[in-house]
Amino acid sequence: MKHGLLLIDKPVGCTSHDVVHVVRKVVGQKKVGHCGTLDPDATGLLVLTLGWGTRLTRFLIRAPKVYEGCIRFGTATDTYDASGKVTLDRSTDDLTRERIEEAMTFFVGTYDQQPPPYCAKKIGGVKYYELARRGQEVPRDTKKVDVFRFECTGRPSSDSIGFLLSCSSGTYARSLAHELGARLDNAAHLAALRRLQVGGLRVENAMTLDDLANFEGEPETLESWIPFDQIPLPFGEIEADGQQERRITHGQTMLVDQLEMEEGDWVRVINGSRRMVAVGTVIERVGNRGVGVVQPRIVFK
Repeated sequence: MKHGLLLIDKPVGCTSHDVVHVVRKVVGQKKVGHCGTLDPDATGLLVLTLGWGTRLTRFLIRAPKVYEGCIRFGTATDTYDASGKVTLDRSTDDLTRERIEEAMTFFVGTYDQQPPPYCAKKIGGVKYYELARRGQEVPRDTKKVDVFRFECTGRPSSDSIGFLLSCSSGTYARSLAHELGARLDNAAHLAALRRLQVGGLRVENAMTLDDLANFEGEPETLESWIPFDQIPLPFGEIEADGQQERRITHGQTMLVDQLEMEEGDWVRVINGSRRMVAVGTVIERVGNRGVGVVQPRIVFK
């Protein structure tokens, strides 16, 4: 079984699960997942997890994202993107770049965002889009998201702008477009979206789905492949000696000297060969000499 990450530049018109299906077929294993769905109309970086990598999805999926795209004004849709039915038409004669840029600044920072009615978010085990397709009311609950950067790029046309978005995981670009239109007392929808970055992983290092489908070698030979032991995780690491490694791989705690992490922090545990043997948490700090107790939560063996 292959263990690691594969970076794919998803084309327009296919789902994230379609990409997973192709990877399973090419690599010849079922244990494949992904870190963050892209809508069928969106393109760009899709991070695929293979083998043990699937057990790290919960950490990788939280990474901030960077997107570029296009917002079209004057028309709102029920899906908040170009694939939906038009729900509102407005003239764009009074819209200027200055007004749009000023309105965009409102969303920078932490704000309460309402997910689009057609999305994969669930309530009671049922996805929002399933409710919407049945004509049932979709919850209007909001969620706090962080927008680090949201600004115009290039020269706007009479009814659309290009944009660059840097945001926390779970932020809907479609909702941003829709809400931007409402803030301008107008209408808007997301016309195009491309994901450029997930954490420190970039789309320029990804391979296309066509190239993957025609690939006949081993994934470890691909430039878009990240070996399991090199997967970037958003927390620090400690090195276990031989005795500690044996304890960790049997689910037992280990004492660590000069531990910089605090209680509750996650930590990557590597051995002397820099192989990742576990991911654990600091469950206790002992005294004031930097000693801590690490409990393995996920063990790789």
